[in-house]
Amino acid sequence: MYLQSKNRQTPSQDNWLLEVIRQVNDGVIVANQIVTRPSQNSLCVLCKGARNLCGKTRCPLLVKINSFLKSVPLMSSEEIAGVSPPSVFIGRVGYPNVYVGPLVPPVQDDTSVYDLPEQWFGKSIDEIVGFRSLLIRGKYRVHIQKFAQAGKIMDKTVELALADSSVDMELGLTKKPSGSIFLSDDVQPFGPSAPMRDLRVGNTRFDHHIEKAYYDTDLKSTQAVIDLYNRGVLITKIQKAFSVGAFGLEKKRCLVPTRWSITAVDDIISKSLVEQVKTFPEINEYRVYESSYLDNFFEILMIPAIWSYESMEAWYPGTTWNPNGATVTIYSDWEGNKGRTTYAQIGGCYYSARLAVCEQLVKERRQATVIVLREARPGYIMPIGVWQVRENVRNAMRQKPSQFKDLQDSLKFISSRLEIPIAQWITQSKLLRQALFQKSLTDFFSTKPAIA
Repeated sequence: MYLQSKNRQTPSQDNWLLEVIRQVNDGVIVANQIVTRPSQNSLCVLCKGARNLCGKTRCPLLVKINSFLKSVPLMSSEEIAGVSPPSVFIGRVGYPNVYVGPLVPPVQDDTSVYDLPEQWFGKSIDEIVGFRSLLIRGKYRVHIQKFAQAGKIMDKTVELALADSSVDMELGLTKKPSGSIFLSDDVQPFGPSAPMRDLRVGNTRFDHHIEKAYYDTDLKSTQAVIDLYNRGVLITKIQKAFSVGAFGLEKKRCLVPTRWSITAVDDIISKSLVEQVKTFPEINEYRVYESSYLDNFFEILMIPAIWSYESMEAWYPGTTWNPNGATVTIYSDWEGNKGRTTYAQIGGCYYSARLAVCEQLVKERRQATVIVLREARPGYIMPIGVWQVRENVRNAMRQKPSQFKDLQDSLKFISSRLEIPIAQWITQSKLLRQALFQKSLTDFFSTKPAIA
């Protein structure tokens, strides 16, 4: 028995991975259902799961293998029956001709939590990887602008994306599903997949708010997203419907790859919230909110000033965005009161954090300058999605903040909570430097002139 390998390695070159699988699978090897995909400059090939070369507290490869092997006994057939959370996935490889399909775990229990990140905060990395690994993906190639004419499979996929609750379904695949194990620690976990030949979906009940937006072909997609959010529809559910082209003017509807749709929805909603925030009075004190989860530590500073926003991320050596560095690397993006016109270089996390802080300010009917500081430490062993940032910051906003009279005391407090020296954050930050060193017009009039 051997592992398939996309880099055409000989079986002997993959023997170390076979041994890893034996260790976590009681000596049993799984034939033809694991494909290895080495990443360029990956340390995993050198480390072999044993030498801790990446510096992480646990080997992400072992976590993925352990979860994947639990799903293998459930994938012994081309016919997969189960309960979808509900969930769909739109790929981006080959764009505009992309793979589309449902995600279904081959189990009959309540699976709603398997693809509902709003309920994941506090769960372990093993639980989250387990959810992802059990979701089998059926693949069907579709052009993003021609999906309405793609046939029954696409119609059923859209139906699934609009569902309000878990749905019984059956996947007819062209072969047994197989999974890929990327020999890299910076790839999100995902389950096995296979091309589809048929899809059968049980009785489906739509979310009535999403259904109304779906049939309103004169409603622009941006407004549909905002309306649904304001009606209390979960962001995850909005993102799924957005990705299958459920919103927008009839002739302009198209599929949106899942990864892009997540950030697009976060951006649309947070922009709408920002416009509300800017109409409110400023807060009266300096505030610091805190949250930590999966070795991600957040300190959120609110300054009594008009709305502006900055998101900063410090990645330790061995973490996703600093895999081979010798020192901590800090990335940042910011916007002033007029917003920004370019995509943030730190990606979707910028928009998910912005959404979470704006929710709190709208709730209080206040505005502030907000700076999000995040330390991603070695215990964050693999990326699991921008939802983690959104829910971590939401958790911070639920806590009572520490309050201070001035910026210096706020920064002293933050310095005591984070490991990276505050001077390093200030050097990287646009808004912190501005708040510390740039005088405003009122500063020039704060001292009364001497009377002659």
